[in-house]
Formats: sequence, C-alpha cells, structure tokens
Amino acid sequence: MTENFDENELLTLGTATLYEASGLDCFLDPSIRPAWDGAAVVGRAFPVLAAIGDNLALHHGIEAAGPGDVLVVDAGAGLHGYWGEVMTVAALARGIKGLVIDGGVRDTVQMANLSFPAFSSSISIRGTIKKWPGTVGLPITMRGRVINRGDLIVADRDGVAVLPANSLESIIASSRERALKEEAYMKRLAAGETTLDVYNFRDLGSPESAR
Repeated sequence: MTENFDENELLTLGTATLYEASGLDCFLDPSIRPAWDGAAVVGRAFPVLAAIGDNLALHHGIEAAGPGDVLVVDAGAGLHGYWGEVMTVAALARGIKGLVIDGGVRDTVQMANLSFPAFSSSISIRGTIKKWPGTVGLPITMRGRVINRGDLIVADRDGVAVLPANSLESIIASSRERALKEEAYMKRLAAGETTLDVYNFRDLGSPESAR
C-alpha cells in the first residue's frame, strides 16, 4: 500500500490537533496510555480480537500483520500481561511498528530499550492462556470505536487517534490549517491578549463577579 502521509509531520501535529481538526469521534478511550515514557507511533491499523486472559490471537496477529502495521487489539480490558519482550522481538522482526491494546502488557523496560511503542489500558505481570485464536484483520469495536484494517493509528503521550483511511487527506489538510491558526493565536497570547478575546469567547456571556 502506498503511504500518503508523513510520519514526522503527523507526530509533530499531534493526536490532539488531528482529533480536533477531524471533526470525528476518532479518539480511543483515554485509559489507553503509553506503556513507557516517550512512546509514539504512526502506522496502519491491523485489528485483532482476543478473549479476556487469552493471548493466542496476538500470536496469530504477529504472523498475519505486515511491515508498517500497528496491532490494535481488543482484549476486553483484561488485567493480564498479553504482550511482553518475546512478542516484541517477534513483531519487530516482521516490521510491525507498534501495539495498541485494551488490555495489559509487561516487560515495559525491555520494550523501551527496543524502541517498540506500546499503548495499553494497564500494565500487568499476570499470565494468559492460549485457547481461542480470535480474529485477525477483521474490523473490531473497541469501547464503542470501530477500527478497520488500514485506518491510520497515531499515538503519542496525549492519547490514541484512529483516522479513517478514506478521510485521511482531508484530516491532514484540516490539521495543517488548525496548526497555522494556533501558531497565530499563540503569538497574540504571548503578546498579552486574553483567551476571551483571541477566541471571541466574550460573546458567550460574562459571569457574575464581585464589584
């Protein structure tokens, strides 16, 4: 698949700007956080559905995903360590760029040392079973958010954005425009203007205050 985005530009714009500019509910639940400080990733979503406490589907996902993919796993927010150093090494060897999971991970120091970005809803040393192969590459719904294969994942310290593949160009264009506007706003704010004036909030009403 031909990539039509600049990874560095998207990380510079950041998830907050991409989300706001998109006009879409494209954010994942804020409980899904970086597993190690500094983790950030841009890549195509490869959805995986796993059972709570069972990571067999993730092993199948590593085999099925390809270079540039980010594994996006709905594991039901299970408080288990679905992913660790062994799977990280296997994923890196296949060119997989990162992991986003509604579930737990472990070996976070090792993942940081290997520069493998992981975002999870928990960190847990609790083990898993391997009984249900799950689904790989099929759409999933993670806490109400539908994720399709090929959607663009952008994840940083602020959160995780899922940008629909068919809207990517317009989202990036809107994000660039928003970033330029904010740059101009920052100059005005630094010069002493108030947020009420810069964003025209005065028209929304004034509070009662002591006279």
